[in-house]
Amino acid sequence: MNFSATTIPGAFLISPQRLEDDRGFFARTFCVRELAERGIDDTVVQQSVSFNYRRGTLRGMHYQASPHLENKFVSCSQGGIYDVVLDLRPDSITFRRWQAFTLTPENLQVLFIPAGCAHGFITIADSTLVHYDISAFYVPDAARGIRFDDPAFGIEWPERPSVISPRDLGFPPFLEL
Repeated sequence: MNFSATTIPGAFLISPQRLEDDRGFFARTFCVRELAERGIDDTVVQQSVSFNYRRGTLRGMHYQASPHLENKFVSCSQGGIYDVVLDLRPDSITFRRWQAFTLTPENLQVLFIPAGCAHGFITIADSTLVHYDISAFYVPDAARGIRFDDPAFGIEWPERPSVISPRDLGFPPFLEL
C-alpha cells in the first residue's frame, strides 16, 4: 500500500499496489501493520455504506462531537465521489482548512480521515456506492455537521448539489457553533 500525506495532518490517501496478471489484479487495501507504522489507529467498530442514486448528491459535512470522535476509512466501489476532509481541530495547524480527493472504483483509493475532522462528498456519477470503516460507534446525540457551503471554509465543489437532505441544509453556520 502507498500512503500519501495530505495537507491535513493525520489524513492520508491510501493507494493499493496492484499485482496484475492475465486474470486481472489483486490489491491489499487494509493492513494493520502498515497502518501502525504510520501512527494510524486501525480500530474499526462499524462498517457502513451509502448508495446514491444520482450524480450531484451531497452528503456532509459530518462528524461526531467529543468524546465520540471517530476516524474513518472511506472508499468508493461504484460510481465516483469528490470527497472532502475538513479540519475542525482547534489545535491543528490546518484548523478550518479542507482538502478534496476523487475516489473511484478504478483508482481503488481509500481516504483516511482522522478524528476531529468533518467529512462529506458529492457524487460525480449516478449509482454511486460508498464504503465507510469507522472507529467509533454512531451516537445520535453526538452527531454534528457543517453546511457544505459555509463561507467560513470556502469549500470548492465541482458542481452545485442537486440532491441534499434537509438535515444537511439545516446545519448552522460554523461561527455560530
